Amino acid sequence: MIGPLGDTRTNMPGTWAVNADLENTPSLLEGLKAVAGDKVNITYSLGANLLADEMEQKNATMFGREIKRDNRPEQEVIADAVRNAEKADVVVAALGEGSEMSGESSSRTNIEIPAVQQRLLAALLKIGKPVVLVLFTGRPLAIKWESENVSAILNVWFGGTQAAYAIADVLFGEVNPSGKLPITFPQNVGQVPIYYSHKNTGRPLPDGGWFTKFRSNYLDVSNDPLYPFGYGLSYTTFSYGAIKLSGTKLKPGQALTASITVINTGKVAGKETVQLYLRDLEASITRPVKELKGFQKISLEPGESKEVVFILTENDLKFYNADLKYIAEPGDFTVFIGPNSRDVQAHNFSFSR
Repeated sequence: MIGPLGDTRTNMPGTWAVNADLENTPSLLEGLKAVAGDKVNITYSLGANLLADEMEQKNATMFGREIKRDNRPEQEVIADAVRNAEKADVVVAALGEGSEMSGESSSRTNIEIPAVQQRLLAALLKIGKPVVLVLFTGRPLAIKWESENVSAILNVWFGGTQAAYAIADVLFGEVNPSGKLPITFPQNVGQVPIYYSHKNTGRPLPDGGWFTKFRSNYLDVSNDPLYPFGYGLSYTTFSYGAIKLSGTKLKPGQALTASITVINTGKVAGKETVQLYLRDLEASITRPVKELKGFQKISLEPGESKEVVFILTENDLKFYNADLKYIAEPGDFTVFIGPNSRDVQAHNFSFSR
C-alpha cells in the first residue's frame, strides 16, 4: 500500500463527521491487515505528501485531520515507494483528497488529484505491476488520465468509522461492489457544471457526434462525461434485453408497465441497479433530457436472468408548470432503461386525457 491516505485514521469519516471518534477509526492500512490476517504480507510507504505545499496542506487538514508529511525532496519520497512497490505482487495506491479538502468553505479550482500524487502514481505505473487506485474524495474529480492508465479504480468517498474493513472486503473479493454514482464525473473542469438532467439546448449536437460548428460542443473534448450519473462496475457483467411496454398510450387512472430482462453474464454473483428515466418531449416549459423516475436493485447468480418491471402512471409525468401547478400534460414521452443514465435503451409512449 502506498499513498498519503493509506495510513491515516482521521480522514476516514469525512468532514461532516464532526463528533466522530477519529482516533478509534481504523486506517485503510489497518483495515487491510485485519481482513487479510497472516495470508498476505502488506507493506506501506507514504510515497507523496497530500499536497506539495506545506501551508496549503495545513489549510486542507484542519480540525484534527492532519496527515503526516515527509519533507525530504519529492523524488526521494517517490523512490522509496517505488522500491517498495517493486517487491509487491499488487500495488494499492490510496490517493485523492483529504477529508477537509471538500465540504464547507473548501472550494478547489483544480479538481484533479493533487499534482504531487499524480507524479507518484505515474512512477508506480512505470514499474509494470498491477495498480489499484483507491480514490478518496468528497466531490467528483477529473480523473481522465487515471481512468485510461490504472488497472482498477475503487471510489470510496469518506465512508465512516468502519470504512477500512468494508474497503478491504471489496479489494480482497469478499464483497462484490455494486454502488452506482449519485453524481456525474467530468472529463475535465471545463465541463463543469455537468449533470445528466440538463435542459436541451437550442443547437444540440447530433447523436454520435463530437464537434459541429455552431452547435453546443467543445473544440477539445466531447460533451460526454467521464462517468455518467448512475454508473458503476462490479466483478461481474450484466446484459440487458430489449425494453417492453405494455402499451403505447397512457391515460389518467391507467398504468403502463415497462419491463426489461437482465442477465448476469459473468462468473460471480452480483447485484445490479436497474434504472428508469423519462423525458417529456412536448411540455409547456422546457424539461430535462432525462429524469430518474425509478430504480430496482436485483441480485443475480452467474447465468441467472430476471425480468425487472416498472409501473408508470400519470403521477410519474407530473411537474410544476409556469403557474406552479403540479400537473401532467398531454404529449409524447420517452422511457429509458439501463445500468446508468448514458447506456440506456429507449421506447416512446403518449399521454392523453
